[in-house]
Amino acid sequence: MTTSAPASPPETRTDAHRPTGAVRAKRRAGDVTFSATAVGAGIIILVVLAAVAAFLIIQSIPAFTEDPADNQILGGRSFWDYVWPLVFGTLWSSVIALIVAAPIAIGIALFISHYAPRGFAAVLGYVIDLLAAVPSVVFGLWGALTFAPFIQPFFVWLNTYFGWIPLFAGTPSPTGKTLLTASLVLTVMILPIMTAICREVFLQAPKLHEEAALALGATRWEMIRMAVLPFARGGMVSGAMLALGRALGETMAVTMVLSVSGVVSFQLLTSTNPSTIPANIALNFPEAHDTGVNALIATGLILFIVTFAVNALARWIVSRRAEFSGAN
Repeated sequence: MTTSAPASPPETRTDAHRPTGAVRAKRRAGDVTFSATAVGAGIIILVVLAAVAAFLIIQSIPAFTEDPADNQILGGRSFWDYVWPLVFGTLWSSVIALIVAAPIAIGIALFISHYAPRGFAAVLGYVIDLLAAVPSVVFGLWGALTFAPFIQPFFVWLNTYFGWIPLFAGTPSPTGKTLLTASLVLTVMILPIMTAICREVFLQAPKLHEEAALALGATRWEMIRMAVLPFARGGMVSGAMLALGRALGETMAVTMVLSVSGVVSFQLLTSTNPSTIPANIALNFPEAHDTGVNALIATGLILFIVTFAVNALARWIVSRRAEFSGAN
């Protein structure tokens, strides 16, 4: 009986083993230009972000170090006592808008991608995309002049029958300009971006997985639940966080619906509502001077940090799903 010699390990090819006369692949001018442009664009983004952060930090230092009694905006309060209600109002209104918008956006995106006829889906998709181009001041005017009076009777009904819930307690606003109204206006504003992202992610779901689920006897909803939603989970989170980022930074729509106040309240139907950082800056900046400007810039720094943290959290959530791919 003969024995075969053990197989030798595969030889690693290096430049020393490259055959004589072999030519290295030549990089084309277009590839070099595109690579340099992409790297340059990435560097510019980092430089601009660092410059914005440095400006906010430098301009905010007087608000942290100088006497609050000499500050026109702080009015003798410490900076943290001043900014805390604004941070609360910003987060509270944005979270409410996201909670209302998320299921609606996902439902519209699923209807466009898997239920609607192709022609109607295309038209509806264009309409959704066009909503994102409407200026925020238009939404603000609509919310203050049309939507608030229209929904005020519904607020009275909520208070009458569900006033035992702390969110709906208190005396309803006679004008309808409440935190809930502002949050619903924000909901309409963030719907287009979240719907568009979810729609594109749903359309990228592997067709083989969808067809396999249907072939095994699954209904259309079961196919969506088993094949589409798990694949699109990371994209839905990204869309939700981008929508939340817009809601956090929205200025004019909230400014035109809510008045400035320094309260911290979870009640949604009363006339006394928390304010948001962007609305507070927009309303107070024209009259601010000296260190008052620094105080408002410092609140902008806090908003910058909150928004950055929200996007970092979204990136972390998406990265946890990176190992899953419906295309595998």
